[in-house]
Amino acid sequence: MVPSNLVALAHRLADAARPIAAHYFRTQVTVDDKSDQSPVTIADREAETAMRELLTRHVPEHGVFGEEHGAVRTDADYVWVLDPIDGTKAFITGLPLFGTLIGLFHKGKPVLGIIDQPILQERWLGVEGQRSTLNGNPISVRACASLANAYMYSTAPGMFAGGYARPHQALTEKVKLFRWGGDCYAYGLLAAGHVDLVVEADLKLYDYAALIPVISGAGGMITDWKGNALDMHSEGSVVAAGDPVLHRAALEILSA
Repeated sequence: MVPSNLVALAHRLADAARPIAAHYFRTQVTVDDKSDQSPVTIADREAETAMRELLTRHVPEHGVFGEEHGAVRTDADYVWVLDPIDGTKAFITGLPLFGTLIGLFHKGKPVLGIIDQPILQERWLGVEGQRSTLNGNPISVRACASLANAYMYSTAPGMFAGGYARPHQALTEKVKLFRWGGDCYAYGLLAAGHVDLVVEADLKLYDYAALIPVISGAGGMITDWKGNALDMHSEGSVVAAGDPVLHRAALEILSA
């Protein structure tokens, strides 16, 4: 059971990050390249700083794992995982499908997740043992047992390097509709019953941590490509599905 004060704190983190991202959206922000050549902006850095300041003030004993400002106390019972702007490429090109991701682990188990879209003002919340919500309204995945009827998203071709490329391509050829793009927003669409599959690879902890409780709490499944539950040490492949039969069918192709 996640204490109510921590759920409230998670909302405060999202509330702090939202106006910062909105302020810089569709402005001429300077874009820097990190060591892995991924882009970062002042919005990413300021939003994470604002969230970390709240955590330091209210739960200084908790751990924090952030995309922009590193990790501290990751051996603590509670560890917050922050991605201030998931989808920075969407953000810097004016596409309002990025999101702020806030995840919380308790003793290594994902127990809370928020996907917040600052421009559309949409917020998904997943809490262990509770139904996931979108702007406070309960949501659920939809039934779709057949790949031939499934709608699938993946963010970008570049994440499927090496051995990931061929099975991913094989899966895209089996579904009814496949689209590139979406970042974390695609997972929100799945949780709300609009998409059936999201398949990705090469993700970092801050990319997927918040998604786990949101998908699970909406009745969906989210694992790696081998069907293993995601945790703080997963290797970065992700299969999210709204229907367990569809999830198994996708795994059969991806693990072949």
